[in-house]
Amino acid sequence: MQIEMRGIDKSFGGNAVLKGAGFLLDDGEVHALMGENGAGKSTLMKILTGVYTKDAGQVIVDGKEVCYNNPQEAEKAGIVFIHQELNVLFDLTVEENMFLGKEIKKAFGICDRKAMRKRVQEILDMLGVDIDPAQRMDELSIGQQQMIEIAKALMVDAKVIIMDEPTAALTQSETEVLFKVVNSLRKKGVSIVYISHRMEEIFELCDRITILRDGTYIDTKRIADIDMNDIVKMMIGREIGERYPLRDAKIGDVAFEVKNLNCPGAFENVSFDVRAGEVLGVSGLMGAGRTEIMQAIFGNMPHVTGQIFLDGKEIKNKNPQQAIENGIGFITEDRKVEGLMLEESIMKNISLANLGKISKNGVINKKKEQELVNQGIEELKIRCFGPQHECDNLSGGNQQKVVFAKWIYTNPKVLILDEPTRGVDIGAKKEIYNIINELTAKGVAIIMVSSELPEVLGISDRVMVVREGEVRGILNKEEANQESIMTLATGGELNGK
Repeated sequence: MQIEMRGIDKSFGGNAVLKGAGFLLDDGEVHALMGENGAGKSTLMKILTGVYTKDAGQVIVDGKEVCYNNPQEAEKAGIVFIHQELNVLFDLTVEENMFLGKEIKKAFGICDRKAMRKRVQEILDMLGVDIDPAQRMDELSIGQQQMIEIAKALMVDAKVIIMDEPTAALTQSETEVLFKVVNSLRKKGVSIVYISHRMEEIFELCDRITILRDGTYIDTKRIADIDMNDIVKMMIGREIGERYPLRDAKIGDVAFEVKNLNCPGAFENVSFDVRAGEVLGVSGLMGAGRTEIMQAIFGNMPHVTGQIFLDGKEIKNKNPQQAIENGIGFITEDRKVEGLMLEESIMKNISLANLGKISKNGVINKKKEQELVNQGIEELKIRCFGPQHECDNLSGGNQQKVVFAKWIYTNPKVLILDEPTRGVDIGAKKEIYNIINELTAKGVAIIMVSSELPEVLGISDRVMVVREGEVRGILNKEEANQESIMTLATGGELNGK
């Protein structure tokens, strides 16, 4: 299937999101669509698939102009969109989610459960995913839920599959499986639109790349003809320099220490420390227990035993509120569900986390509130229309900056970051790394969980590797590399130890 989009315009409430944007997709190619958060990538694809109506322009499929009124029409035509935001019903099973609206029926309209179960299992086997079709979606990890979204797309006889940040929540092994599936689909003539901020994936997987900037079409190039610097310059209109800023914070004494932390069924005997001004990276395969350890530290896991020390004094975090009062902040891995009130303004999101600073006797000082929020917008370079801008209408990178602002102004002594740059473009990533450096320069101890090994290596002063709920090792800057981290993460030993 060949698709051409010409001169596409789209505005929301007077804000022009797309201005004469274009895109050309050929048969059987994997075509990267890149741009900063807010560049209009997802909006362009939502117009193609009937989620949004264009204000101007043409959509031409196999030589004929089309206008799909909804995603179902696009799907019938063979175009499937796997959205970055998971589109699942958590109280239903894997099988029920995959066949929702597409049930196989027997006589008298009765669902053929056996046939449906068999089909689901075939697709899961093809993806190399060990998931029981009878499991409820809320029992799965985010990465597993993402694989189910991909599996749903494979159930349809799709000619074009649009993947929006498909590997954001996947482990390295799951990503490798996905790449095999994509290459198999390409050989069968299926075209893939691949939206991702992960440069390494683009160069490994894609044939061509189209760049959008501020809602306008910049250029289309063959991957073989460009390098990473070319892409960055087209995306942001300037050179970005080194991807990871120089770490020059002065590392002080031990600020935070965990001793023999245990949680039955999740992790055991976890011990580590973090110094003031240090970034301790936490690496490991998905399901290793990284997030569970962080949730336990923050008082959000039951039946936890062990000791936690802050500045040499033992503290008790029986719940998140107590952890916050003790000087611990936590930026969770899912900003849309746990990090933000999406339908509320930037002001309300930042203010609610900092009521102690801006209120007295339960009354908010509006001047202080305005000053605090304006300070956050300016210092963190949040691209918005002002403090009243709803978070739901911000790009992913700017949403993440709002989450950072919430916690920074609580003045935490320890800040836990769980996948802090997931779904964030390369320009916003650099700004987040700079924020991390500014925090450590002030003596904040940072614990950063990340599934991106280059990020872990680029930002961390030391790296703690977790496997199956155990700390397998803590590597200093000189010892840490992709090989040593993956060796520990997969159960191997270093130097015969």
